[in-house]
Amino acid sequence: MKKIIFIRHGRAEDPTSEISDFQRSLTTKGKSISKLMARELKKIETTPGIMISSPAFRALETAYIFAGEFGTEPEEVIVNSNIYYKMNFHYLPDLLSIAGDSNDTVILFGHNPSFSEIADSLCKGGCDYMPKCGIIGISFNINKWTDLKHNTGKMEFYLKPEQLL
Repeated sequence: MKKIIFIRHGRAEDPTSEISDFQRSLTTKGKSISKLMARELKKIETTPGIMISSPAFRALETAYIFAGEFGTEPEEVIVNSNIYYKMNFHYLPDLLSIAGDSNDTVILFGHNPSFSEIADSLCKGGCDYMPKCGIIGISFNINKWTDLKHNTGKMEFYLKPEQLL
């Protein structure tokens, strides 16, 4: 059994001419909601598995907040630029191969629209668009990440910040 947990980054600063999209930081509210969501996820998932994040600052900040709640050292979060630059379903098996088949759970920190589209394509019956700091956990009855296929996942949970506020 394998599980992917998609976590969309928290609320970030608005884009400006002085700050690139890549450099945008989480807002104060984005940080506090990320911490709240991390605590909520920890009630469901006691061990986080491998954490892989987009290098965009807002996603990395979100990953570090979650890592802190799980007691994972920041340097253990794997940064992969493809989550920011070319994330899609076809790249997902390559990304998951970083975790190796011995790891059953992978947490990915990244962006929309790719996270919503990929999660929707993986779940039997699909799933809704992910809000900022939304979390979707999908399990698969497979032993190897390379066996991942469309419409074969079971949504285990879907956490939205508005459910907790």
